[in-house]
Amino acid sequence: MDGYFVHPSSIVDGNVTIGAGTKIWHFSHIQSGAVIGENCSFGQNVNIAENVKIGSGVKVQNNVSVYEGVELEDGVFCGPSMVFTNDLTPRAAYPKGRKGYRKTLVCRGATLGANCTILCGHTVGRYAMVAAGAVVTKDVESHALVAGVPAEQTGWVCECGHILKHDFHCPRCGREYRLSDGRLVPSGGGDFLNSESTG
Repeated sequence: MDGYFVHPSSIVDGNVTIGAGTKIWHFSHIQSGAVIGENCSFGQNVNIAENVKIGSGVKVQNNVSVYEGVELEDGVFCGPSMVFTNDLTPRAAYPKGRKGYRKTLVCRGATLGANCTILCGHTVGRYAMVAAGAVVTKDVESHALVAGVPAEQTGWVCECGHILKHDFHCPRCGREYRLSDGRLVPSGGGDFLNSESTG
């Protein structure tokens, strides 16, 4: 299977691309048109819907459905039972289909905590962290820590995931940051927000 693993209880439809080193565990379903990068991990009871694009090194924990219209960049972490949506006004009797889906982008390295909900049409920025149980109703800035219902920013986090204090120095990995126009950027200059992702 081209260097990836699929548990016998899982289903992979036709016309799917899966990168080497990816592991798909029990009772999961990868639907037609999905594109998945290398070295990803999908836990038990994960559904990846049609035409979803997922980068490399992504971890999707148990009981998560990634619906059409959602894109996950490299290194994204989806905690257990977190929820994506793709339609803000769904009706069972009046389905809109793909034309009603709103795009959700989760940028490189972001973490979505257990049981959080990401309402569609928003971007979660690079290395942002959404706390467990939070409900995201607007864009999340790169490196922002957000929590609550609705989610509001409560702080900043380092690329390694450590919560930063007011000096924006990470004692865990040594990275240093500064605020520039309300955004967290490396203290050495430059702006990673423009390097690979718009989030």
